[in-house]
Amino acid sequence: MKVAVLGSGNGACAIAFEWAQAGHTVSMFDFDQFPATIAAVAATVGIRADGELEGFAPIAYAGHDIAAVVPDADLVFAVGPAYSTAPFGQACAPHIRAGQVYVVCPSSCAGAIVFKQALGLPLDDSKVIVAETSTLPYAVRLTGEAHITVYNRLKGGYFVAALPTRDTPAVYELLRTVHAEIAPAENVLATTLQNANPVIHPAVTLCNTALIERTGGDFLFYEEGVTDGVGRVIEAVDNERIAIGAALGVRVIPDPELGIAQGYQAENNYSTGYSEAPGFKGIKAQPQLDYRYLNEDAGFGLVFLTDLARSIGVPTPNMDAVLRMSSIVMGRDYEAEQARTMATLGLAGLTVDELRAL
Repeated sequence: MKVAVLGSGNGACAIAFEWAQAGHTVSMFDFDQFPATIAAVAATVGIRADGELEGFAPIAYAGHDIAAVVPDADLVFAVGPAYSTAPFGQACAPHIRAGQVYVVCPSSCAGAIVFKQALGLPLDDSKVIVAETSTLPYAVRLTGEAHITVYNRLKGGYFVAALPTRDTPAVYELLRTVHAEIAPAENVLATTLQNANPVIHPAVTLCNTALIERTGGDFLFYEEGVTDGVGRVIEAVDNERIAIGAALGVRVIPDPELGIAQGYQAENNYSTGYSEAPGFKGIKAQPQLDYRYLNEDAGFGLVFLTDLARSIGVPTPNMDAVLRMSSIVMGRDYEAEQARTMATLGLAGLTVDELRAL
């Protein structure tokens, strides 16, 4: 099968490596403002990995010409932060072919909806299948030129849903050939809600703001950044995420429980569950506050979650507080920017039943 991977970051390289290692013909694309890793993969004609994935996997093409990657692909992964989803979709739009499968990995925040809109397709159109995963299936970092280290390959707690939901079984059967741990989710709101980055990253960042600014992130984000008090902030936000899911008829797995299923955590609590988690050991803090932990996870994730909650009558005072403090710390107004809201996604005014039917 021909597989295209859009993106060249940690997760994109891991997806490309594993699908190539599984015997598929993999090509990679990224925009020309991100040349370094694409050039390294092209020069190496592949990717090397160590850790929980090992070896060398050949990559058929790595470059900046999307026409060399997408038109012939059977399966296309869009792998990047929330703000990459629409640009990737727009770049793909002239090249789509009936029967292709596109997977936004991870969803980050309603990724399948954003991607399908960028393709110019109605949400219920099945000309091509558009799906999203709840998270990346790895904890992974680029540790050299065209070289990745995989610290954890998920053991479970990895979900996929298509838009519309009737297409989920087809995507599930396709992805499970390489990711046997994956499971189908109720709908794309379930996959979006199950992504815990907006729960964890802003809370830990805010509680360690002075340390990040003073040291340039020279400390361990989870091991040193999460204490009992920080854990209580994470738990308060997580409880509201779970309540949003309950109002939509979706069970959101509490994050420490999910972390155990994924192989990250060993304890089912919000403090040592993170600070002593085997899968989080050695992960450094971000080098500055101007980073995706606030810009993406608050500016997109919490903005969307709080707006979704308001639309279905779920109070989120703790999410609201973390979002407001994130804006104050960054000197910008994430809520006013409306990077991702019910209105921008075309979901404003939908009932709970209509949202569940997406």
